[in-house]
Amino acid sequence: MYLEGPKSRGYELGFLIRVFRQFLRGFRALHFMPPCITVFGSARFDENHLYYKKAREFGQKIAELGFSTMTGGGPGIMEAANRGAFEKDGTSIGCNILLPFEQKYNPYLTKSITFEHFFVRKVLLVKYSYAFIIMPGGFGTMDEFFETLTLVQTKTITEFPIVLFGKEYYKDLMAVIEDMAQKGTIAKDDMSLVLLTDSIDEAMSHIARYLKSNYTIKKRFIKLPWFFEKN
Repeated sequence: MYLEGPKSRGYELGFLIRVFRQFLRGFRALHFMPPCITVFGSARFDENHLYYKKAREFGQKIAELGFSTMTGGGPGIMEAANRGAFEKDGTSIGCNILLPFEQKYNPYLTKSITFEHFFVRKVLLVKYSYAFIIMPGGFGTMDEFFETLTLVQTKTITEFPIVLFGKEYYKDLMAVIEDMAQKGTIAKDDMSLVLLTDSIDEAMSHIARYLKSNYTIKKRFIKLPWFFEKN
């Protein structure tokens, strides 16, 4: 494992090369995809669960907006969002990860790519996205939420819309964040970076207003070097 302390210089060089190849594969796979909205959430909800149904509807709404739906490519919320986009003939993208359990491709992807390392995967999930929808989830979802929020807070990425969906599920987390603001560990203005809602229409209107006022989708006509071309 690459995190188990220092290795030989040969091993470390090989690791860097593998990481570079993963990034290159990701760039080549996603560079020509339509602009994305990323949906994060638990892999453990089945299709009968309320949040699965809501994520599926989000995928449909994203497709209707003309954007690609991007997820981690696995089951649960990820499958639901991809499924909704797929059913609306939208672009449905999965950035999967090699894990010994839980993670596998869902069958509703129009484009997929698998990564060895979480940090490579997370870079790609953020790099090509113009908004983020955080559905209920566990440690992995919280990691993705807080990392994305930190990147926006520190202006490492543009202040893209972040929607936290599920008021009841996230009420305790929001109380913790409000307590952080009161104690001065985050700025009170940082609270405005996240929309907490139970309404899909409110979430999509919030995202659409931002996107339409800041971006225009244009076709690309420039011929780029071979290493950025589609696979």
